[in-house]
Amino acid sequence: MTTTQNLRVAVVGAGMMGADHVRRITAKISNADVVAVVEPDASRAAAAAALAPGAITAASFEEALAATEIDGVIIATPGFLHEPILVTALERGLAVLCEKPLTTSAEDSLRIVELEQEHASRPIIQVGFMRRFDSGYQELKALRESGANGALLALHHAHRNPTTPPNFSESMLIHDSVIHEIDIIPFLTGEAITSVEVKKPRKNSLAPADLPEPQFVLFTTESGTMAIVEINVNAQFGYQVTTDAVFESGVAYIGRDTSQTIVSAGVSGQGVTPSFKERFAAAYDEEVQRWVDAARDGGIDGPSAWDGYTASVVAEVAVRAQQSGATEHVEYAVTKPAFYDATAAADATAAADATADATARV
Repeated sequence: MTTTQNLRVAVVGAGMMGADHVRRITAKISNADVVAVVEPDASRAAAAAALAPGAITAASFEEALAATEIDGVIIATPGFLHEPILVTALERGLAVLCEKPLTTSAEDSLRIVELEQEHASRPIIQVGFMRRFDSGYQELKALRESGANGALLALHHAHRNPTTPPNFSESMLIHDSVIHEIDIIPFLTGEAITSVEVKKPRKNSLAPADLPEPQFVLFTTESGTMAIVEINVNAQFGYQVTTDAVFESGVAYIGRDTSQTIVSAGVSGQGVTPSFKERFAAAYDEEVQRWVDAARDGGIDGPSAWDGYTASVVAEVAVRAQQSGATEHVEYAVTKPAFYDATAAADATAAADATADATARV
């Protein structure tokens, strides 16, 4: 597409996340328009489409593609529905922002990685790990890279939800929640995760009877840096995500000061966000805007399908560690292709631009 044209976006899935993306693109994002809302539930589709004047509704992605011109797609369906939409988008050469997970298995994610390399000259799938766009995580990454406080030794993560929805299973602690830490740990450390162990303390009596939580998930990276994740999804008081980074000569904290502190009647207190939408609102806005800007130029600006694949691998190992109680080692089926290397991608883009310029001069 030409960079003078707004990105024409189809949002697939009109649940809480999909509808929020429709609202976001319409109200906050520049250089993009929602042209289609894909959702089999007609009433939910109509409600989401009403947030984007002029958008059509369709019961399937194929129906939307036949009805209107689409440049990019945001996939906000349940994870088990991602793969066929990804395949269609790759075959059509569409830009993709896929909410986590990329797919529900490492095998399927690897297949998408391979398919992307067959259909595109550079990455066109961005995965929705929005924490990378949060200012706190970006500052932690910059601090580690600066070396100002020496080497990063350990990370303490807390991931707390007020309650769980019906039918929330033990494996979903990993696939739906800890998956964010599985992505952010390599982002912060610059290293791959090499092993996982899961510890289960005394069960929260307020959690569903068949859900053993909270749990502590211990990750180790290539250099021996350890990341400890407290996953605590029936904490009752709100949504809280924090990270403490332990360096050789200092400790950095993020996530504790997301709202003002009020001192009154001899008590000092701070509010807690009710859900992830409020806690990471700015990160979502940044994520989608950067995706739109990159997609209009034929690329991505965020986590790639490769990142989605590695997260899927680690998640599967973490679920195995939940069941075994042992330390489980992580093995990736392939090494990272040059296709996903930022330098290689830049070189490919420069070569494509040079070819286009030469063609234009002929």
